[in-house]
Amino acid sequence: MQIKSIQVSDRRFKMGEGAGSDATHTNPQYSYAVCVLKTDSKLEGIGLAFTLGDGNDLVCKAIEYLSENLKRQDIEELMSNFGVTYKAMADHPGLRWIGPHKGVIQLALAAVVNACYDLWAKSRQVPLWKLLLDLTPEQLVNTLDLSYLEEELTRDQAIAMLTEQYNTRDSRSGVLKTGYKGYDTSVGWFNFSDELVVEKTKRAIEKGFTALKLKVGSADPDRDLRRADLIRGVAGDAATIMLDANQKWTVPQALDICKKLGNINPFWIEEPTHPDDVFGHQTIAKAIDYKVATGEHIPNKIIFKNFLQAKAMDFCQVDAVRVGGISEFLTISLLSKKFGVPVMPHVGDMGQIHQHLVLFNHIGMGHENLFLEHIPHLREYFVNPAQIVDGVYQLPQEYGSSSDLKE
Repeated sequence: MQIKSIQVSDRRFKMGEGAGSDATHTNPQYSYAVCVLKTDSKLEGIGLAFTLGDGNDLVCKAIEYLSENLKRQDIEELMSNFGVTYKAMADHPGLRWIGPHKGVIQLALAAVVNACYDLWAKSRQVPLWKLLLDLTPEQLVNTLDLSYLEEELTRDQAIAMLTEQYNTRDSRSGVLKTGYKGYDTSVGWFNFSDELVVEKTKRAIEKGFTALKLKVGSADPDRDLRRADLIRGVAGDAATIMLDANQKWTVPQALDICKKLGNINPFWIEEPTHPDDVFGHQTIAKAIDYKVATGEHIPNKIIFKNFLQAKAMDFCQVDAVRVGGISEFLTISLLSKKFGVPVMPHVGDMGQIHQHLVLFNHIGMGHENLFLEHIPHLREYFVNPAQIVDGVYQLPQEYGSSSDLKE
């Protein structure tokens, strides 16, 4: 199956009042820069990169530049040694200067890479999770670029890690029957009133969710403390409550407010300070009595490596539509496994792709079966939206990565 041409589209979606808001991004417009790989058949590879609207057109233009050399390539030949192609795109000698490995170019790379994996799975007539599980350790590592990680993770080490987990897969394959538990982010958006947070929390519990997330980072810390007490009181002591500051605090602010928020026994505090501040996160992680999660805005494997080396994250929130696509997501998942840090992705794709990736992470890499974020706001725009029953992601059955958008 040969890639004949590439189509790019700029898709932006209306949000309900207050939906998607956080302390830093107060008026978001959920958007995708979409890469479509056209073939000599009816099949198309769909790749997504997530933005908040402004600048989405820049990512689309960068997709055109990065994808040019994919034309006339056979998908099986391309993916047989995709790590080489990935590295060549990431290190494009002209475009690399406006990265490297971050920003508009990295987002465009995510869309191109994700389209390749989607087409590969569709061409083999399997869901993405099964495609990944069907690969041998060597074949999977062939799709990755481990450069700049060698002091922590070599090719041989990656293959050995996957081989070790391959031999115990049966003990973890039960997740294919039970599904993967979700946590609901949509109950606690920043611009929701207290009354709406209460209402949404009650609805989520009725739908079977036992884990929920509240946005914090208010100019008035008392507002955060009040709302945290509120959601804990409504959800009950048995519920798992995540808190997310979306980078709003300085390190001193974070140290002060995080200690006070500890009264509700949160599962984690997410992005408590600037996403590039490795040592700031390290300082916070050492000082508080609960966990630090971050990664939503970490752009590449190198900075993830630094966070892991510094013990600055307790949960890795790598996002396949934020870093360089599925290939880099899997690379970072392997690196996190080596450091013993669980991967709980941020879902800029609304969980469509990540519902496949967490299955592979658990079965294929031996990562813990914990939670996958659930954000429902774009369900109506996907051809095959993720199915959630009693708070649990159901096993995706359609071919590909579940990324197809309706016209």
